[in-house]
Amino acid sequence: MDCIFCKIISKEIPTKILYEDDDTISFLDAFPVAQGHTLVIPKAHHAKIQDLPFDVNQKLFDTVHKMTSKVDSLEGSTLIAIHNGKESGQEIPHVHVHLIPRSNDDSAGPVHSMFKDKIELSESEIDSIYNQLKII
Repeated sequence: MDCIFCKIISKEIPTKILYEDDDTISFLDAFPVAQGHTLVIPKAHHAKIQDLPFDVNQKLFDTVHKMTSKVDSLEGSTLIAIHNGKESGQEIPHVHVHLIPRSNDDSAGPVHSMFKDKIELSESEIDSIYNQLKII
């Protein structure tokens, strides 16, 4: 497999590992958008969150929880982001969670600032989406 994250896991590519256990690994992003930009990934290769077995998902987010406290200590706030599929901006098709320290004077804004065009939905469109997505 030609996955850069799998190569990091197998130690073929050196990186600054911050935490590692049997199922997950966390390391500094090679192309950070802020000082302390950290990635948390499962060691098992899965492209999207919904592909993760439940136990691996739990272990991944246990590590996210541990690392968020550390990253949060840098600026007091952390953006936690997952791009889930190519169309959402995922560049490497291996599940990864970005932990990005945020401060009042960084150049980023809220998630809504990522989208140039806002949408308006009618009540019937909202109901249709609701019915497609609800689980209960």
